[in-house]
Amino acid sequence: MPITKTEQFRAKEIRLSRWAKALAHPARVAILRTLAKRNACVCGEIVEVLPIAQATVSQHLKELKEAGLVKGTIEGPSSCYCLDNEAITEMAGDLNVLFDELAGGCAEASCSTKGKSK
Repeated sequence: MPITKTEQFRAKEIRLSRWAKALAHPARVAILRTLAKRNACVCGEIVEVLPIAQATVSQHLKELKEAGLVKGTIEGPSSCYCLDNEAITEMAGDLNVLFDELAGGCAEASCSTKGKSK
């Protein structure tokens, strides 16, 4: 079976891109903050603090769970979600490494300044 383009990237790059995608919506960031404040949360409680419908919250929780940032269990009629603290710590570390790598940028002398606005 041929290797896909995504499979050609390192596992860490793939993981970072999944997390970035999960963080790419303000509702998901708000959900993560809500879960962090409460240290555990029932989906209905999240709906009470966000200006979006229950179905939309559920979809965002699903995305966060697929990215590995949220854990959840079904208990009767309600779903209970909480942060995956291990994944959050890992994401923070990986993002810090990435930002440290990016902080070097390029040496001014090695880049052309043509076309850049001042």
